[in-house]
Amino acid sequence: MLAVCVVYAKAQDGKAGIESANTMVRGYFDSGTKLMYAVGAILGLIGAVKVYQKWSGGDQDTSKVAAAWFGSCVFLVVVATVIKSFFNV
Repeated sequence: MLAVCVVYAKAQDGKAGIESANTMVRGYFDSGTKLMYAVGAILGLIGAVKVYQKWSGGDQDTSKVAAAWFGSCVFLVVVATVIKSFFNV
């Protein structure tokens, strides 16, 4: 009987734990999207330098490299925006 009482006393409210976790995760969304925007900006700058180096070196596949870097930056911004709107944060 004592063991049952101890186990029951240590049990926590599951709903309160889930709500607490939900609040904490939603608090990180804004910081996460800002981080994704910052990473996209840094990748854009690196990509611009790489494309400029290829362009000034006379490389023929400059447009392919530019499209790849630009696409990766757009992907990061779109993913951050979609995640933010999908989870209604």
